[in-house]
Amino acid sequence: MASEGQQFPPQRQERQPGKEHVMDPIPQATSHDYKPANKLQGKVAIVTGGDSGIGRSVCHCFALEGATVAFTYVKGQEDKDAQDTLKMLRKAKSNDAKDPIAVPADLGFDENCKTVVDEVVKTYGRIDILVNNAAEQYKASSVEEIDEERLLRVFRTNIFSYFFMVRHALKHMSKGSSIINTTSVNAFKGHATLLDYTSTKGAIVAFTRGLALHLVSKGIRVNGVAPGPIWTPLIPASFSEEECTKFGSEVPMARAGQPIEVAPCYVFLASDPDSSYITGQTLHPNGGTVVNA
Repeated sequence: MASEGQQFPPQRQERQPGKEHVMDPIPQATSHDYKPANKLQGKVAIVTGGDSGIGRSVCHCFALEGATVAFTYVKGQEDKDAQDTLKMLRKAKSNDAKDPIAVPADLGFDENCKTVVDEVVKTYGRIDILVNNAAEQYKASSVEEIDEERLLRVFRTNIFSYFFMVRHALKHMSKGSSIINTTSVNAFKGHATLLDYTSTKGAIVAFTRGLALHLVSKGIRVNGVAPGPIWTPLIPASFSEEECTKFGSEVPMARAGQPIEVAPCYVFLASDPDSSYITGQTLHPNGGTVVNA
């Protein structure tokens, strides 16, 4: 347990993506207070980066709401988290939903995103909901530290993959479908030591707004969620032990959020009856930080 004044015990992971099953405490992906209401019954959803963190909680809530769920993960590094998530989804799924699948992929490349989409469509026949959520981040004390290789890597994962997934998924989506992109509070307030990550998150906001206008005539809604700070594997894999202990203390609520406090935003945006008049917008589960939308 964290000592008095700490948000979390000191911890550090040396590699991204981080592993959820070794975190202390484990992020909260579920809650007994969450009351499903068949909001996504009969829908087929893809969630990128769905093995852990916010993605895991989104997958679980979608399954509780009746959706058939597929998610992506990084093979080797995230195998256990992916298997743990599959177990959760099998337990949560409704009787008329199909079994969930986990698809390993490096989404920074177009051909890999096509493979993911093809696998999902081969298994389920269509796509109703696409959640672009996969991300990575690295600290830098100055812009000079961010070389071309790192910049390209972060942009590939955080924004190129969003374009690629949409490009291939769209042909299998129809009127009433929904695309939800995970951005960040940092896109709105900035972050001095996460410059490349923050830049991609700003690009995601612009991408969401432009894509919403592009697809509105097809009846496909596009929205974003800008979480932060949320306790996920990205945190110990990005920050020092000392920074982890204080993570989230700077927001008005004086604590980090949990994935289950974010996931209902995705359920709302994915549910056409609930959010049918909302497109091109961003929701802000961020512990009270006021931002300019």
